[in-house]
Amino acid sequence: MGQPVREYLLTLCVTVAVTYLLTGPVRKFAIAAGAMPEIRARDVHREPTPRLGGIAMFGGLCAGLLVADHLRNLNGVFELSNEPRALLSGAALIWLVGVLDDKFELDALIKLGAQMISAGVMVMQGLTILWIPVPGIGTVPLTQWQGNLLTVALVVITINAVNFVDGLDGLAAGMVCIAATALFLYAYRIWFGYGIESAAPATLFAAILMGMCLGFLPHNMHPARIFMGDSGSMLIGLVLAASAISLTGQVDPDALALFAGGERNATHAMLPAYIPLILPLTVIAIPMADLILAIVRRTWKGQSPFAADRGHLHHRLLELGHSHSRAVLIMYFWSGLIAFGTVAYSVHSASMWIVLAIAALSAVGLTLLLLPRFTPRAPRWAHGLVPPRYRHAVRAAEAAAEAAARDASGTEPEPVRPIAAGVSGVNGATAVGPRSRFPDRRKAGSTR
Repeated sequence: MGQPVREYLLTLCVTVAVTYLLTGPVRKFAIAAGAMPEIRARDVHREPTPRLGGIAMFGGLCAGLLVADHLRNLNGVFELSNEPRALLSGAALIWLVGVLDDKFELDALIKLGAQMISAGVMVMQGLTILWIPVPGIGTVPLTQWQGNLLTVALVVITINAVNFVDGLDGLAAGMVCIAATALFLYAYRIWFGYGIESAAPATLFAAILMGMCLGFLPHNMHPARIFMGDSGSMLIGLVLAASAISLTGQVDPDALALFAGGERNATHAMLPAYIPLILPLTVIAIPMADLILAIVRRTWKGQSPFAADRGHLHHRLLELGHSHSRAVLIMYFWSGLIAFGTVAYSVHSASMWIVLAIAALSAVGLTLLLLPRFTPRAPRWAHGLVPPRYRHAVRAAEAAAEAAARDASGTEPEPVRPIAAGVSGVNGATAVGPRSRFPDRRKAGSTR
């Protein structure tokens, strides 16, 4: 088992490295190509930021698949299954449409049609749902048109859920990375824990998706230097949907009967993670809830479901008073709690400690939601151990307190005596010497 783990780590590292290294040149290309739209009413960033980050993420996807194809243990995924080729073809199509949308702003119906076509391309190559485990009944096989329709619907819903949640710096990439990590742990357990080879493609897809997100996140964290755009959000949404479809619809619960004591018990044993992975996925429960709420909200107002607004969950967190970074971390927390809690419960569903831990962490999350204006301030002795923003917050608070005290006393602050011309003084300001009383003879418009 150690050899496959090393090969997965190698695939992950290559995907991370390629995505990270490509993002810088892609940013320069996006600026040169003019893929920097103006600030819209629903945007939370203040300066035009280049898009097209999905180009680097697609490069990471291709690199990860190429490396895995040349590894001894992972090469069997390409030899025994056509799913990697199906994923690559569907991803290439949706990525191309996303690139065009990042540059030319395509119509929402055109993008929806492209999503359905991309899902159909994967279905035609064998990446589809074959059966569904139903509690109390067992495995229910699907007809071809039922499986194809369910697959297309799952792909389209997942793509739009990820696209809708892509509203803050690092939010979509981080949440999908959390979902991919949970999906990888579950798929790896099914493959190597039970010896079911049909879970191998899902395990590989999840590992590559983790690498795509991890490689892009350093460039996308607040303040973001580049956005993934629709070329990235639709791409990672499709890869996540393909991973879930490959795992849920291709792995036969009958193969677990030998380990769980029968088909019905096997279905119940996998139920905590299987059923939510169908419609919808618990690993993206937060984006899925945001998608459903957005559709209901816009339809109720008589608007199109594709009309943009500022009513998403992350917008509401900002309205509550949370900062940009804290809103993202809160969304990370809830996504991780739901995803990893589901995986842990699927492994030990009879353990009461897991339920208690999930309940305790949920209480912590609710507490964070109720404290939007709490600003952590590090003591002076810990300034060297905390990020600069916490040190600056302390200094800003002390300066504000001193200013308020002076205003209350009615006394003017003592002027700062300059030491010499050109020497930096308080707060980085330049001390002015005697020559400063002469007017500036530089021409208007001259640069400093």
